[in-house]
Amino acid sequence: MTASCVTRTIPPRRRESPFSSWSFVGILLVAPMLLLPSTTDACDAPPRFNTMKIKGNPPTSYNPGDKVEYECRLGFRIIVPPLPTSTVCQADNTWTPTLQEACTRKSCPQPPDPINGQKEGSFEYGSELRFSCNEGYYLLGSPVLRCEISSGNTVAWNDEPPRCEKILCQPPKQIANGTYSNSHKDTFEYSEVVTYSCNPSSGPDKYSLIGESKLICIGQNKWSSDPPECKVVRCPYLTLTNGVLVSGFANKYYYKAEVELACNQGFSLEGSRTIVCGANGTWEPAIPKCVPGVKPIHPTESAVPNSPGHPTPTGEPPSTALGAGMIILIVICVLGGCSLVIFIIFVFLKKKKKGKSEVSASYSTCQNILQTPAEPTL
Repeated sequence: MTASCVTRTIPPRRRESPFSSWSFVGILLVAPMLLLPSTTDACDAPPRFNTMKIKGNPPTSYNPGDKVEYECRLGFRIIVPPLPTSTVCQADNTWTPTLQEACTRKSCPQPPDPINGQKEGSFEYGSELRFSCNEGYYLLGSPVLRCEISSGNTVAWNDEPPRCEKILCQPPKQIANGTYSNSHKDTFEYSEVVTYSCNPSSGPDKYSLIGESKLICIGQNKWSSDPPECKVVRCPYLTLTNGVLVSGFANKYYYKAEVELACNQGFSLEGSRTIVCGANGTWEPAIPKCVPGVKPIHPTESAVPNSPGHPTPTGEPPSTALGAGMIILIVICVLGGCSLVIFIIFVFLKKKKKGKSEVSASYSTCQNILQTPAEPTL
């Protein structure tokens, strides 16, 4: 008896699930924590303002329901009527209400205008106020005041307001060998003028006034220039070889004396024709020289025909420039000729058109005759 073998397949063993009952319990415990608000639910930092700041120390994060209050910065105050100064973090990560600047700059006390002066600027915190005086007065004090933070949170000017004082000058300096007008006065007012003059000389030569003779009080104890000098200034007598003195004849030449020189025939002048006695006793500019020879004369203007010494050149064609009257006559002739040509063309065209009309009428008559039926012959 033959035995038969039957092959049996053993079913695969079922793998155990990687999630055990304990894993399921862990998921149940973690799931509620995932539903809690995360950092993504927090609001962004509250808005910043130029005139306001957050009260106290702000936290690092803000959750829904957190409230932020603002206060004015130093130098600022609440606007009247007041605006909201607090906002709340909402669940949708926004701040409500939306705030705007609720503070404005404080103002320093308004100082009065200085007598004989004026002020310009603003009185608000951080601003400047500038002062100036009328003509004839000067500013005593600081010309610019700044509104700054004072004690606590108050504002005040950084200095006392200036004032305008009348400009006065102390007497100018006395000079040797001279004096000035009103020398008996102790003070001089703004724009007042003093005039210097030299005393008579006790020697053979007179004193000359070197510098400005008039001084003006232009500022507080400030004159327009330094005082002049009174001293003897004498230039040497003039000798010009091969030349002569044309004007300014004198036995002595003192300060600012002016002379004019010229050279003899056959010589030309090198240097200035006119010279002046300077403050240092020398001629300014230097005395010229007369050198042999005649310098060529270069005319600065073109020669005029027919004038003395400039006859009309021969062989040159006469000027062909047209006068204004001739130009007008030519224009009138051209316009008249054009008008005549246009008139002739117009008459010619009109006659030609009339001739065509007569030919057409004759032709039509001929057509009518041809189109008339012939009478029947009896």
